[in-house]
This record gives sequence, structure tokens and C-alpha cells, in this order.
Amino acid sequence: MQRRFILKLAAVFGATALLANVAQADETIKVGVTGGPHAQVMEVVKQVAAKNGLNIKIVEFADYVQPNAALASGDLDANSYQHTPYLDAQVKDRGYKLIKIADTVTFPMGIYSKKFKLLTQLPVGARIAVPNDPTNGGRALLLLQKNGLLKLRADAGLKATPLDIVDNPRKLKIVELDAAQIPRSLADVDAAAINTNFAMEAGLKPKQDAIAIEDPNGPYSNIIAIRAVDKDKPWVAKLVAAYHSPEVKQFIETKYAGAVIAAW
Repeated sequence: MQRRFILKLAAVFGATALLANVAQADETIKVGVTGGPHAQVMEVVKQVAAKNGLNIKIVEFADYVQPNAALASGDLDANSYQHTPYLDAQVKDRGYKLIKIADTVTFPMGIYSKKFKLLTQLPVGARIAVPNDPTNGGRALLLLQKNGLLKLRADAGLKATPLDIVDNPRKLKIVELDAAQIPRSLADVDAAAINTNFAMEAGLKPKQDAIAIEDPNGPYSNIIAIRAVDKDKPWVAKLVAAYHSPEVKQFIETKYAGAVIAAW
């Protein structure tokens, strides 16, 4: 009788330990993304991560500001939507204690127009929409400079603003708008610099529709960001491993045909 009691007790403790291990294996995190490719890729990451005991709840945002605010406040565990210069600017300007843990994809920025097929067709005084955040706005101006439409101060760097324009032979009018709103405003301007994730979400095809596009080997690789205090948590390595998996790379190559490029 005593032996049966001991065996039952052992079974109870064994079941408790098993449940604890299952609970640990089934850890759930919230990851913020913007709509379009970032959200689509994360759905594949979610499937891969689930095989390794990590459940991902995807939270979609419509702008660039809220995902970092939500991460810093603890409403998210990670986000995947921004490039390193943007994160660096947010950390500096807002004091966020956020860090990069992995590269994800590169979205070469393009210039689009509903009125013109070539940059050389842009008239004097053309209105060009660019993102109004410092890093993506600077990125757009650098793209315009690379294509000979204007010239920036030599030391303007990645955060160039319209105030850094030192030569504007076509008297282009730079219109600063929220990055997510620019595709909807494309018909109201002569051309616009649009981040690829928002362009694709609006039905634009970068390799076909852009009248100019960035070199993909620039400084704008997108990243996964987390709070610095979480860097040693087990789920971090699982999230990175899932994102950098062969399944995710294959999805990117097949789905986007070069418009979005794996950066690892």
C-alpha cells in the first residue's frame, strides 16, 4: 500500500514537471510589424517558430511611430519593421532602451509617378513627396541626389533634410508627408519617394513601376528590435533562428522576386 502511494506521488510530480516543461516550451511573444511584406514574412516566421515551441502573436501597425513606442512601453516583446538608422534616431530622440538583435530584409526605396515614365520628364517646379521622418526623408533626398535631381551639403549624411539642399536646378518642391500616407497622395504630386513595404501594400510593383530605385546594398537593412533588458531571454534566439530559417528565405525569394531581399 505504501509502495502504491509512493508511485502515485511520483506520477503526480512527473505530470507537474511535464506541464511545467510544456508551459515553458509554449512561450508566447508579441511582435509588432507594419502592413505588407513585414507582416507577410512574419506569418512565415510564426509558423517556423511554432515548431520550436515559440508562439508569436503578430500585431500590425499603420505607421512607423507606434511600434517602437509600444515596444518601449512593454506592449510588445519585439518589432520588425524598421532599418538601423531609424532605430538609432528613435533611441537618440526619445530615449528608448531598444537594441537590434538581427538583420531581416532590405526594401530598396523607389521613386514613383502616375504622371511621368522617366525622371527626366519631371518639369521645373515639380512637386516631390518624401517621408517626413528624419531617416527616411534623408534617404529619399539621397536617392534624388543620386539621380541628379538636386545636390545636398557634403556633410548632410543619412539625416539630410530639405534645408540641406544646396543646388536645385529644377526648382523641385519637396513635400514632406507621413511615409504611410504617401502612396495615397501619389496622384496629387508629380512624383514620390515611397518605402517599398508601403508601395507594395498599395499595389505598386517596385521593379516594374518605380522610375528610380535604390541600390539594395546600402545602409538600410531592416532589423528585429527588442528591449535591451530582454537580450538574454531564450525566446530571442528562437525568434532570430526562425526568421533566419531556410523556409523564410525561400518565401522571400519566391514571393517578392527581388523587390524584397533577405539581408542575412
